[in-house]
Amino acid sequence: MNKADVIDVIAEEADISKAAATAALSAFLDCVVSTLKKGDSLSLVGFGAFAVKNRAARVGRNPQTGEPIEIKAANVPGFKAGKAFKDAVNSGTVVEEA
Repeated sequence: MNKADVIDVIAEEADISKAAATAALSAFLDCVVSTLKKGDSLSLVGFGAFAVKNRAARVGRNPQTGEPIEIKAANVPGFKAGKAFKDAVNSGTVVEEA
């Protein structure tokens, strides 16, 4: 499933136009990105939580030459699924609204 497919599903499920569904999805994605950019986390009860994780600097190896290379520290986005979401995926049921 890609972004266009998600927009189609949102439009159909919410009974709104594709333009409105596109705007809603874009607003949600912008909200997630801006929240994580600030270093905050975003929690959706029952679904999961988006958070920034710090990855420490480390030494890796160039797979072609075997030479050590320095890998810089980085902030990486992470997602932890909520219990209701995990249960729904494992049971095949739809997640209920909170």
